[in-house]
Formats: sequence, C-alpha cells, structure tokens
Amino acid sequence: MRVQLPYGERMIDAEVPGSAVVLEPAAVDPLPDPQGAVRSAIEAPIGCAPLSRVARAGQRACIVVSDVTRPVPNATILPPVLETLERAGVHRDDITILIGTGLHRASRDDERRRILGDAAAGRYRVLDHDARDEASLAPLPGGGGVRLNRAYLDAELRIVTGFVEPHLFAGYSGGGKGVLPGIASAADIMRNHDARMIGHPKATWCVTEGNPIFEQMRDAGAITSPALTINVTLDTQKRITGVFAGEMVQAHEAAIAQAARQYVRPIPHLFDIVVATNMGYPADLNLYQSVKGMSVAAQACAPGGSIVLVAECREGLGGPEYAELMRSERSPRALLDRLGADGHETVHDQWQVQVQAMVQARCDVWLHSSLDRETVESAHLRYAADISETVAALLGERGTGATVCVLPWGQLTVPVVA
Repeated sequence: MRVQLPYGERMIDAEVPGSAVVLEPAAVDPLPDPQGAVRSAIEAPIGCAPLSRVARAGQRACIVVSDVTRPVPNATILPPVLETLERAGVHRDDITILIGTGLHRASRDDERRRILGDAAAGRYRVLDHDARDEASLAPLPGGGGVRLNRAYLDAELRIVTGFVEPHLFAGYSGGGKGVLPGIASAADIMRNHDARMIGHPKATWCVTEGNPIFEQMRDAGAITSPALTINVTLDTQKRITGVFAGEMVQAHEAAIAQAARQYVRPIPHLFDIVVATNMGYPADLNLYQSVKGMSVAAQACAPGGSIVLVAECREGLGGPEYAELMRSERSPRALLDRLGADGHETVHDQWQVQVQAMVQARCDVWLHSSLDRETVESAHLRYAADISETVAALLGERGTGATVCVLPWGQLTVPVVA
C-alpha cells in the first residue's frame, strides 16, 4: 500500500503493508467563511465582553502571535482584530504585534510576512520577544516572580492568539502557552520545562488536569488578564475548523474540546513499527521541532518497537544548545541519567533532549530527512535513506506477524489504545 507523507513543503510516497493501520484526524469540515467566523467570535466571545466594547481611544494594545514554527493563520485572524481596534479609536501607532518566540530564534524579515500576512506586515510595530534581553522584561504583578515582555505588560489592552493542537508535554498548545513560554523570561521557561516537570507522568499528550506544565502555563496567562484570547483549530490542510475567542481559560477549554474530537484517535493495540511525520513545513524545520512527531509515534509503539520519523529538517538539528547537549553523552540512557541527576542545572533546550531520550530508551528511532548520515547518527538516531526500504527491512527482521501503524499527520493524531 502506498501512503503520502508531508515532508517540508511537499508530499512524498512510501510503501507499507496493506495490513498497516493508517491513522488520520477525524474528518471535520473547514469553516466556509473563516474570517467571518473570527469577526463573529470576537463580537460574541466566551466569558468576556466583546473587543469592540473594551477597546477605546488612547489605549496601547499588544497582540501576541506565534512564531514561524506554528502554522497559525494570522492572515485570517489579525485583520478583524486590527480593524476592530482602529474603529474603536485605538491609534495604529499604539498597536504592537509581539511575536512570541519563547526561546526560539528571532524571525527573519521574509518570515514576518509569512507569520503576519500582507494586511499586517509592514503596517504595524512588530517586535520579536527575546527571552534573554533583561531590558525588555518586567515582573508580572502578583505572578510569583515570573517576568514577561514589557511591551505586553505595559499595554492597557492585551490580546493573545494561538493554535490548539495536542502537545507532547503541555497537553495542548494555545491558551496560556502564548504567554509562558511565548513571551516569558528564559529563567521562567527553564523552570517550567525542567527535568522534574518534563518527567512528570501527567506531562504528556492531551492531559491537562494534574499536568504541572499546563497548569503553570495557564496560571501565568490568566493572571495577565488579557482582554481577549483567540485560538483556532485546524485540519490537515491548515484550514480553520473552529474559532474560540474569549476569556483565556473558558475559550481555551472550548478549543481543547474541539481539538480532542479531531485529534485523539483510538487504536486497537500498540504496534511493532510506527511511521510518523511532523506534519511538514513549518513544523519539521529542524529535528528539535520534529521530536514531537517522534514522541506522538511512541504513543502507538510497543516497547522495543521501531519508529520511522519522516521530517525534512531543512534547518538542521536545531539550536546549538540542543545539538551540543544531544551529542554530549554516548547514549539516550546516559542523557536521561545526566538530566535527572541531583544538582543538575536546567540548560536551554534540554526538555526536547529529555523527551527524545525518553522515546529512544523505549523504542528504536529511524530518521528520514535531508540530513546526512553522520549528523543523524550524532543525535543517536538511525539513518533511513529510503522510507519504504527501511520499513521493509524492519518487517524482515520482525517476521510476518509484525504490525505497522502510519501517522501521516504527526501530532494531529494522538493514538490511544481503545
């Protein structure tokens, strides 16, 4: 059986057995008028007043958006928001669009148009958050020492946008995640992502209650009292299937309910071999981001099984801290021992190394990407030059009874044994 898999900005084919289970998100129709849906949502929000009633002349407004690693359709979301603000008397010069990079790199000029869309790019003040720039940070009043971007805290009108999908340790993205880690200090992000938090049994896919990472993110976001949050759910073609605007907690809960209906998928049992992607560009920009596809594949993989991850990784492994830490020990087990040792101090990007090592301690992981063999193997992964040949070889090793599952859309399909 031939399956198509997103890889960078194109689709590639792979051969798998006819008996393979191909798991996809539930079919949900995209909204026929997504921008109209945004307009309706911000005029009838969940649990708070409409934006048109709270915005007024003389206010400074700050809108937080995700960086290029997230496929948030800001070209659809931003125009109704910006038009509403300006109609209410908020001057264009008093509107700041803040790109929530967390600890990711700053956005390039060419990426800003991709992130913001033509209607916003070049017409408004746009800033990239820098988690290490002390001058740009300020303490959050009543926030227990948490520091956030000053442009956001200084604004009288705060708006947070995002995209809700399953997340490997935060349960779901969106909501408070736009604030922490989106616009938080490096120290606060590291505390939220330290080894104890990442290793918590409830810090995993689609778990919110009792998940310390999710709860800390939500608390940090809610205490900033944004005037409005806007989250969307998407289908595999990145089309909007739902718009959820309103008070941060209530609107996020509504979005999570929709995301669960679309993305949590039953499986009959765990599988010997799982082929998964990281949904193509921009999610598979590098290996750091593509750990998500590896981790969600592990939800369907039997202990001792094999994962074949398909991710372009056009920008390499990721940041230097991630690559250096990954290469600093001889094995995933050694990495886990180091990160869990008493006295270990959290370092940048260690959370993704930890999640990757947790997967690799349980399953063999093969990577088909644009990276060369040496680079792949330096990250303790097996090199897959060809997807079909790799799957065939694994089936040959495991015998005729081996079972195969394919997740063409990565983290948009979270397998759960029924």
